Amino acid sequence: MSDAPAAAAVPAHLQSFLAFDFGLKRTGVAVGTRLLRTATPQGTIRAEGDARLTQVAARIAEWQPDALVVGVPFHPDGAAHENTARARRFARQLRGRFGLQVFEVDERYSTTEALAGGAQDADAASACIILEQFLRSLA
Repeated sequence: MSDAPAAAAVPAHLQSFLAFDFGLKRTGVAVGTRLLRTATPQGTIRAEGDARLTQVAARIAEWQPDALVVGVPFHPDGAAHENTARARRFARQLRGRFGLQVFEVDERYSTTEALAGGAQDADAASACIILEQFLRSLA
């Protein structure tokens, strides 16, 4: 099960993206573009609640993305769990607060892949994996 959007659902004018690997204590961040279809890790946000959203606002101001991408975790069989609901709530908060389009992407195994790749910052590396998966899905 993939929540990656169909390419037709992502308008062509959306070119730059900021992605988040949401976690209760840490949120990985990556930036990327449709043209290059690659992502670059950014410093992980180590904050909760309003402090997290304040740091997200700073990243949005810095990078001026056209849209946002949020990784949504699922069990291996595709079933939702507590963190699925939390990540989706985070995505709704981003939509409401920043007025940007937010795409949700199935992020199963992104942290495992990041760790297997030897990432120093697994959260930021996971955000890269999530964003690159999203970018590959675009036409």
